[in-house]
Amino acid sequence: MSRFTASVVGGGMGGRLSLDALTASSFYDLRAAADLRDDVRRALAERYPGLRCYPSAETMFAECPTDVVCVSTFAPSHEEVTLAALGTAVRGLLVEKPLGHTAASGRRLVDAVHAAGLPMVVPHGLHAMSHSLEIIERVHRGEIGRLQSVLIECAEWDIINAGIHWLTFVMALTGNEPIASVIAQCDTSTRTYRDGMQVETVAATYAQTAGGTRIIMETGDDVRISRPGKGMLFRLNGERGQIEFWAWERAYWLLNSAHPEGAAFHPEPLPVSGHQRHLESLAGMIISGQHDDRLVQSSLLALEVVEAAYLSSRHRCRVTFPLADFVPPEPTDWDPGSPYSGVGGGRDGRAL
Repeated sequence: MSRFTASVVGGGMGGRLSLDALTASSFYDLRAAADLRDDVRRALAERYPGLRCYPSAETMFAECPTDVVCVSTFAPSHEEVTLAALGTAVRGLLVEKPLGHTAASGRRLVDAVHAAGLPMVVPHGLHAMSHSLEIIERVHRGEIGRLQSVLIECAEWDIINAGIHWLTFVMALTGNEPIASVIAQCDTSTRTYRDGMQVETVAATYAQTAGGTRIIMETGDDVRISRPGKGMLFRLNGERGQIEFWAWERAYWLLNSAHPEGAAFHPEPLPVSGHQRHLESLAGMIISGQHDDRLVQSSLLALEVVEAAYLSSRHRCRVTFPLADFVPPEPTDWDPGSPYSGVGGGRDGRAL
């Protein structure tokens, strides 16, 4: 069996998930980790005996280059760290989600990895769990008919830090169908921040794919979930059926012609953690030379929706795609719901 040397940049939650997965996998020989904080490096050295710890990615790349690098840092630094890793003899990369703090940064990162001819994985948890993978297969087989809409309810989280997971899953459901437009409204009254990013107090995001599938997502500090007892909810509505599931909970409910009264399914969990599954997929791509970038593209499309949602709320407008071509409109004092004064321009909706 081929074994690959590996290192991790960033000792936070994502970094520790990669470190644990690399330690558990027979495909990898974990060599080093880098983190800016002394206390984090000390904790990593205690938890992973023999691990070489460095105060910077640059120092680690120079002194301990590895076959595989896991980039698990603050999202705005992903591009910089990945580009630095590409300057070494690296053979494959894992980059945490979101791929960047902007879609443009994420796109540059992905393009650079592709230009280097290297495989890459993004460790989205719903793409490494038995129930969610089974749901994707059922939708692709047409078991609920054409997918018409996806409702997502997410409490105590936000568009960029959790929505990136949910939207990546939806992109996979649609086969990475292009997005046509996004409109969103964000309440910022509590000045909430999470994982180093300013986020919404509560938000409603509405997107349409080019084929007409609607995506409706509620996020925020205080979202009431419509299914009692659940902290998260997905409801997939098709022309001939419906699937409901609850994010990380390993179960789902299916209503279709084969199950007209509805049926609950509880797939057996996969034998390895999500990060280990993604990293072993990466090892397989290095060995075979066959690269599968569908999940990378799903993550990148989801990042575009995330950015479009924040742009929509910021500029009070619908954001049309391609996102790179979008130009925000000029600020306006038009106040929907107020009586029309008869002056100041505008158009008569009755004449449309």
